[in-house]
Amino acid sequence: MRETDIFKLIHAVELFTNEAIIRWTKSFPYSIGISPILVLAELKQNGPQKQSVLANKLGYTPASMTNISNRLIKQGFATREYNESDRRNVFLSITKTGIDVLTEAQQKGQELRLELFKVLSEEEVKQYLALHEKLLKNLKK
Repeated sequence: MRETDIFKLIHAVELFTNEAIIRWTKSFPYSIGISPILVLAELKQNGPQKQSVLANKLGYTPASMTNISNRLIKQGFATREYNESDRRNVFLSITKTGIDVLTEAQQKGQELRLELFKVLSEEEVKQYLALHEKLLKNLKK
């Protein structure tokens, strides 16, 4: 019985997450997707990085990372920077436009989460938070 309930919970969480992503995508004016936003967030937080490093950090294949990078560059949200002393070292860097898009994406995400979670009482939010903190703590063991 417990295993069945755990899989029901996992399924419900996945459905909720998928619906949240779909709603975010529909509300966001740029045709960019979640993966490029995660790349922009990483670049903003930690500065220019090699695509291979980004792929490893974010769990993407090198081919996926190349595709994401090319789309970000084409849209003007990122640029490639070359190391003058070794042109083989290429870094992906976020642009000012990329920072603006990331900021807007994060704002839309916050608005959406507030809307989706407003059905929970204050006590339910505390319980939900406690459960997720417990699960995260277990992951870090």
